[in-house]
Amino acid sequence: MSANRIKAVIPAAGLGTRFLPATKAMPKEMLPVVDKPAIQYVVEEAAAAGIDDVLIILGRNKNNISNHFDAMPELEAVLQNKGDHDRLTRVQKSTALADIHYVRQGEPKGLGHAVSRARAHVGDASFAVLLGDDLIDERDELLTTMLDAHE
Repeated sequence: MSANRIKAVIPAAGLGTRFLPATKAMPKEMLPVVDKPAIQYVVEEAAAAGIDDVLIILGRNKNNISNHFDAMPELEAVLQNKGDHDRLTRVQKSTALADIHYVRQGEPKGLGHAVSRARAHVGDASFAVLLGDDLIDERDELLTTMLDAHE
């Protein structure tokens, strides 16, 4: 089975209470890990495993997650004009990792409920659930191994 038939679901609708006070104004999925938000590493893991369709379950005050994966032509133009090609490449990479979709979970009702919000997007097909704050060493191709086992 090709990984392209498998979709990824990333629940990111929780309140982030374990990381308070850092998560009072910033979702835990957006907390920086070196030079990228945690959730970008998760989407990169999916992309590296061949998954190109990602659904992120968002909650209230999580708009900066979708903003992060949106193109930002104004910033790209500034970086291009400054000749800052390294940063331009990194910004563009974050928007081209996968086809990213979003659905809202109206109120936090737990992980199971968040995953159930993906039903309309994934239908009856198999899908991978990746947690938006759970980072895996990129040298450990765990998701790829699981997808191979699923075949």
